[in-house]
Amino acid sequence: MHQYAVETQSLTRVFTPKKREGEPVNALNSVDLKIETGELFGLLGPNGAGKTTLLKILCTLLLPTSGKAFVAGLDVENQYEDIRTKINMVSGGEMSGYGLLTVRENLWMFSQFYGIKSKVAKDKIDRLLETFGMTDKSKAKLRTLSTGQRQKMNVIRGFVTDPEIIFLDEPTLGLDVNASRIIRTFILDWLKDNPDKTVVLTTHYMAEADELCDRIAIIDQGGILACDTPERLKKTVRMNTMLSMDVTLLKNREVFQGLNGVGNVSFVDDSERNQTHVKFVVQDDSCVSDIVSGVLDQGSKIISLQKTEPTLEDVFIKMVGKGFE
Repeated sequence: MHQYAVETQSLTRVFTPKKREGEPVNALNSVDLKIETGELFGLLGPNGAGKTTLLKILCTLLLPTSGKAFVAGLDVENQYEDIRTKINMVSGGEMSGYGLLTVRENLWMFSQFYGIKSKVAKDKIDRLLETFGMTDKSKAKLRTLSTGQRQKMNVIRGFVTDPEIIFLDEPTLGLDVNASRIIRTFILDWLKDNPDKTVVLTTHYMAEADELCDRIAIIDQGGILACDTPERLKKTVRMNTMLSMDVTLLKNREVFQGLNGVGNVSFVDDSERNQTHVKFVVQDDSCVSDIVSGVLDQGSKIISLQKTEPTLEDVFIKMVGKGFE
């Protein structure tokens, strides 16, 4: 039988209000999901979609109401102790650790919860601190760190235990561009060096999901709306491609009228620069070569060319009906 890193079968979680007022809330509704070992798998969804509930069940912090969930082939309901030795979780914006302890002391403490030998743990901590540019902060008290530094430490905490499966819940939330880039680069390098490991990522940043994820599941109102690669998801959005070009002044514009695959075309001349800005609504990519030939054959030169295609955000808004709140 094939073993997935994560598998759910009709997974459902209902929250019942403690008081009599209010109706039960279906946080997850018959979720079926299969994540392969070695994948960097993304979960996209608006606030309240069920992402956090799903992660909590997979991390054995919450029991399902019905259905089954398996992590590393183990049942979350009756094999949770074995699962916990194989996983770790990092959440964006969390304050993990003790403010009176230094960064190194906090990381060493977390490593001991997993029974890692002290020397091995210290070597890993040193390497990770260097990778994240945190070596100079190793003796700093946790309470003195900036938001970005704390989050880097949280990510190190997650990876220092060398988990088989790591759950990253918005790991770059609120971070600056440089800190986010360091974390994204590390995640990709870690998977490249450890093809038997798995990353499950939630994020509100569409570009991040597009850059990192092998596959993405879009979740809303407790259900999976779609699950595929970023490229295939974007192809589900039926949008015309926009091709924008800046060229030296065109002499013959009629050549572009009636080209197969071109839905519409517009021209704006800039006499001062001796340029024409052209916009094509492209219905079929095969016409791009005809467009380029039409420019070059009349002696004009292409100064710039930009192609705009559907994005993950377009997919998300089409399926969910709104952007992130």
